[in-house]
Amino acid sequence: MEKVLALIEKKKQEFAKSGLFEFMRDQSIDPRQRLAFAPCIATFAMSFGELNKYVFREEPTNDPLQVIVNNHTYEDDHHWLWFLEDLDRLSIDRSLKFSESLKFLWNEETKASRWVMHQIFRHAFGASPTTKLVIVEVIEATGDVFLSMSALITEELRTITQRDLLYFGCSHLVVETGHTTGTAEADQLIKSIQMTEETRQEAFKIVEELFEVFTQFTDELLVHAKTHSFEQPFAKPRDILQPLKAA
Repeated sequence: MEKVLALIEKKKQEFAKSGLFEFMRDQSIDPRQRLAFAPCIATFAMSFGELNKYVFREEPTNDPLQVIVNNHTYEDDHHWLWFLEDLDRLSIDRSLKFSESLKFLWNEETKASRWVMHQIFRHAFGASPTTKLVIVEVIEATGDVFLSMSALITEELRTITQRDLLYFGCSHLVVETGHTTGTAEADQLIKSIQMTEETRQEAFKIVEELFEVFTQFTDELLVHAKTHSFEQPFAKPRDILQPLKAA
């Protein structure tokens, strides 16, 4: 398992160089604009609870690895509530016809959000606890990169809105870094997992594929943030960054 974890760390460092995170670090851009992609995360955020409740979680179990997975699911299965609250705090919770909301969530501009969840479900459904832990580690690695960036933006936003954010803010980052899978005992148990060469190669393949779809996801978010004003997140795309740049 240690070789798989090493690959995840390597891919995490590459993922951190994605264009989205360079954009999120750019303080010459209004911090609200740097989170203008928030609506595009809806499919991912809202599917996460079901992923944890109905795919990752298996009860009852006597498998110590599945116990780790189960504990993790109880920490992650409700974060979609924070996402909904942030939509309101970011003033994105606008009135839309139900059909228009569906069109936005299932159009070409947001397909990567759907696809990343499809791939996670595909690899995780009916998988062994070991495979589930590999998938969890990938999600945690990508989440750590993303939330480390978004938390910095929310600190800037607090001076503008006088409000904290939950899903995109520091509290979510703290919860993620404090997961059960991050305890010394759990980490040691995960590292000690013995894998056959066939199982290891399959794990490598899953890691590569998931990082690829997560990168496609961030690319999609970047395009949206560059072509949609945070004030009109559902308008037709256009080049809006230049007017928002500091003079």
